[in-house]
Amino acid sequence: MQFAKSLTSSQDDTQEKILGAAQRLFARRGYGGTTTRDLAQAAGVAEGTLFRHFENKKAILVEVATRGWVDLLTELLTELSEMANYKAIAKVMRKRMLNLSANTDMLRVCFMEAQFHPELRERVQAEVIEKMTDVAEAFFQTAMDRGTYRPMNPRVVARIFLGMFTIAGFSQVTLADEASSAQDMKELAETLADIFLNGVLANVDA
Repeated sequence: MQFAKSLTSSQDDTQEKILGAAQRLFARRGYGGTTTRDLAQAAGVAEGTLFRHFENKKAILVEVATRGWVDLLTELLTELSEMANYKAIAKVMRKRMLNLSANTDMLRVCFMEAQFHPELRERVQAEVIEKMTDVAEAFFQTAMDRGTYRPMNPRVVARIFLGMFTIAGFSQVTLADEASSAQDMKELAETLADIFLNGVLANVDA
């Protein structure tokens, strides 16, 4: 029994090493520019070991992106569910934005490779985006029921919110100057929250 647990733990560790190496290499070289030999060397395993854990290189790509999205959005939605009030969304977004830099490689892989791989798009859409949208929709529906947010289609609101967070965060972390500071991310998060909650129109008569 103990041996079986040890074996499972070792297999899990090896798989994590492979996925971590793949995320780094895919982000820097692209999927097409990374060979399975490259992946094996970066993970510190034999090339044959890759195929004992994953069917092929595409399966590794899909797993990297799917896990990354699940982790990123689950953290965001967990914090939303624990907010003291529905107007505290700026604080949640600020914290998540400041942590996005830790997910830069994963975001690069997702945004840059998804356009070339239908399998990746379909799995992320089915296993991540739809599920996260369901959770966010329930969150916003509750806020509307309590009168905190005005009545709208909660699923559309959920999609807009998740889109603002992921696209803006990705652009800031991966496309901005490397000297972009925590203050820049804080300002971005607060502005996003302000726009999401209040819109962009000045409070004047049209």
